[in-house]
Amino acid sequence: MKPRKFTFILSLVTIMLIKVNCISGQPTDREVQNFNFDWKFYKGDVSNGQDPGLNDSEWRKLDLPHDWSIEANFNKSYASSTGYLPGGIGWYRKSFFIPANEINRKVFISFDGIYNNSEVWINGTLLGKRPNGYISFQYDMTPFIRPGKENLIAVRVDHSKFADSRWYTGSGIYRDVKLVFTSPVHIKQWGVSAVAKNVTVDKATLDIEINISNESEKTSEVTVTNFLITSGDTIKKTSQTISIPGSSSKIVTQNIDIFGPKLWDTENPNLYSLITVVKGFNVLDREETPIGFRSIRFDSDKGFFLNGKNLKLKGICMHHEAGTLGSAVPRQVIKRRLDILKEAGCNAIRTSHNPFSSDFLELCDEKGFLVIGEAFDEWELPKRKWIEGWNAGIPGKDGYSVNFKEWATID
Repeated sequence: MKPRKFTFILSLVTIMLIKVNCISGQPTDREVQNFNFDWKFYKGDVSNGQDPGLNDSEWRKLDLPHDWSIEANFNKSYASSTGYLPGGIGWYRKSFFIPANEINRKVFISFDGIYNNSEVWINGTLLGKRPNGYISFQYDMTPFIRPGKENLIAVRVDHSKFADSRWYTGSGIYRDVKLVFTSPVHIKQWGVSAVAKNVTVDKATLDIEINISNESEKTSEVTVTNFLITSGDTIKKTSQTISIPGSSSKIVTQNIDIFGPKLWDTENPNLYSLITVVKGFNVLDREETPIGFRSIRFDSDKGFFLNGKNLKLKGICMHHEAGTLGSAVPRQVIKRRLDILKEAGCNAIRTSHNPFSSDFLELCDEKGFLVIGEAFDEWELPKRKWIEGWNAGIPGKDGYSVNFKEWATID
């Protein structure tokens, strides 16, 4: 099969979707909306802040991401370990409209990070809680959404134990929020895994796993297709038709062999795009995954090897905040920082000491940085957090260790 322009494929898919929507009025394909705008915020605790009937007309209006700690005044009564800035409790609320023709679709809300101890409600119903302030997570709002009417999302953030870290953390919904619409038959969150294996300059294999969920009551027959794209061209395609019973999920495995791959390295960060499409009568879902073909190994005597070549890691440890911006760091600021580091000769970054934002990781892929991504700063035992000053007074021990046994595996 001759390579096809991916733009041509997208055009055909778009035309097909328009025809289907004209017939049924029902959207099908995945839709991801920026949900950062037009929130209301109240600094302090509120009784029944999740109640849709609560009068929030006097609350502050703002856009996300937002860090309320960096807006406050420095005071030595707060902990030196987190920069002498306060934590506290804050509430966020947002009203939004769901069109009536979305009635048969799934609706999720996705948070890239909330610091910390967050609780989320939709129309007064609790969706869940998340103690960890650095983890991305998603809730299914579908059973509680009112199509054709206004809906209310409410978030309580409890950072009252402000001395819970050894560095500045920030407080609030400090990373992006997205609204995600899918078909009942859809790819699960983080449901595409693609691993490059046996990578050489001559050939590489891409092993792909797609975790598909069928949340309808009926068995669905779908075709799962993966397109490997570079410079707008489809260079390889693989397809498989499967049957998924209602109220179940299935993992689909595929692989793609590519000859003469453009390898990813720190000087030439060549990236491909893997487009995963799930199609029934029409396109039900799709995901795009960036792919870099590279091999890594570590030798205890000779060190680290990238694509068979010995490479010295010349890097830094970086925290997630950005000075006077606090922890609500725009993508363009991360980009500028990485450009400066690249110019200085940096090729590796250790995320101190927790998961970073998706923006950061995507930009590292694009710009050629190796990342040592850390998961936790502490496990079951706490670390010392200085309150009065470095090595002064009695340190605090608040932090993630109290949640480790219950939440570590999930996180």
